[in-house]
Amino acid sequence: MNIHSTAIVHPKAQIAEGVSIGPYSVIGEQVTIGKDTKIASHVLIEGWTTIGERNQIHSFSCIGSPPQDIGYKNEETYLIIGNDNVIREFATVHRATTKADRKTEIGNKNFLMAYIHVAHDCKLGNNIIMANNAAFGGHVIVEDFAVLGAFVGIHQFIRIGAYSMIGGQSAIVLDVPPYVNATGNRAQLYGLNLVGLKRKGFSDQVINDLKKAYKIIFRSGLIQDEAFKKATEEFPHTSEVQYLVDFMRKSKRGVTR
Repeated sequence: MNIHSTAIVHPKAQIAEGVSIGPYSVIGEQVTIGKDTKIASHVLIEGWTTIGERNQIHSFSCIGSPPQDIGYKNEETYLIIGNDNVIREFATVHRATTKADRKTEIGNKNFLMAYIHVAHDCKLGNNIIMANNAAFGGHVIVEDFAVLGAFVGIHQFIRIGAYSMIGGQSAIVLDVPPYVNATGNRAQLYGLNLVGLKRKGFSDQVINDLKKAYKIIFRSGLIQDEAFKKATEEFPHTSEVQYLVDFMRKSKRGVTR
């Protein structure tokens, strides 16, 4: 461990081997930090917060603070962060409320840029990018490999699908399906996230099947159930199409179109 002499680390905090904590950072009593994680100067980590291995948390971030919920009464709720995440300057990540499973969760290998906000009860998967000032309301779910541009605002209880791309300054008030490009205030869909899919190694066959399914679902003029049925029947062996349809069928808020 390498803890600067000006850092304040509660004696009951659990700090693993290889952790470094910079000047004037404050680590609370219930905090657990995994090995080789690097905490820069002037970072606050508090509450029932568990941080995995090899994370990088930059200056002036506030991690594990109480939820911004007027019903919260200092109950024991949690923030759980996985491995290999980068959290940049002035980020805020809050613990959960008692209204769901009491956990705010962030997976692995996410890149959360300066001034982002992850609110209470959010669930982030893996390999997500949040550009500067992107912000989530409570209870947002973001699936793997989603990319959110700068100043994106996500309404509470929204679900963002895997491999989707949300353009900068967008306002998201409905679920965003996987594999798509969504932009605007309020956001609309602009086809598939073709650049992202190609970069992630999706085959030409899968991309072509998704293109055809997208047209069936959003542009054929069929009512929703008929469009879903046709897409699943035409591409029974393309799991990505099946997942797109399943995502939309399970949407509780409705889907961005």
